[in-house]
Amino acid sequence: MGDIRITVWNEYQHEKVNEFVGGIYPDGIHGAIAEGLKQHGFNSVRTATLDEPQHGLTDEVLAETDVLTWWGHRAHAQVCDEVVDKVQNRVLEGMGLIVLHSGHFSKIFRKLMGTTCSIHWREADERERIWVVKPSHPIAHGLPPYFVNEECEMYGELFDIPTPDDLVFVSWFEGGNVFRSGACFHRGNGKIFYFRPGHETYPIFHQPIIRRVIANGVRWAAPAGGPEFPYTVPGTVGHIGINEKEPHETISDKGSLRERVG
Repeated sequence: MGDIRITVWNEYQHEKVNEFVGGIYPDGIHGAIAEGLKQHGFNSVRTATLDEPQHGLTDEVLAETDVLTWWGHRAHAQVCDEVVDKVQNRVLEGMGLIVLHSGHFSKIFRKLMGTTCSIHWREADERERIWVVKPSHPIAHGLPPYFVNEECEMYGELFDIPTPDDLVFVSWFEGGNVFRSGACFHRGNGKIFYFRPGHETYPIFHQPIIRRVIANGVRWAAPAGGPEFPYTVPGTVGHIGINEKEPHETISDKGSLRERVG
């Protein structure tokens, strides 16, 4: 496919009410993520935030998005259910979704996972070592065997998600916890990548290696260009069945079921 069309979504709340967070991300977390993607050669990058009409995720925007990245924290409950349904439908149709850090508890991630997505957490400026446990995966392209966040918020198991289709990263924290910090899923035609780092009080999204991981995730999650299968119908919500009335081959006449069973 051509240039991947990316929409970077951020609730954009902490940066506006907390001077410390605003100092780390003067253009918002979405601005830092978008900047990193542009550094990695993506030309079609737009941003959207919670306070925009329809949270910036109109039908037109979603139709023109190949991969959506999602960061949220304090305002999960403020995300409109109708918008969540539309995002879910687009993922089932084939749009990629990159869920970052506290986006694990967003409405859209929990809806797609079908679980609570709850975690253990601790804010203690801990060191995190992120191990690449599937080096053959495209998201691991160009990475070292492990990389380190010197100070971060701890996320620990149990992480209540379905068993990932692929597990790319596992984190170890200074306080002893571990966490499945890079998990991949398929839903319908769409691909989902959850990536743990990114608490708002740390400059995580300015780090080159974090930006590389997100860029790799976008390339992996982008639609593959294969045959399209309709998982949704305009005006409907969720995953539906398609009544395929016409067979692809000639069906031989075997008589009725009643005649065959006597």
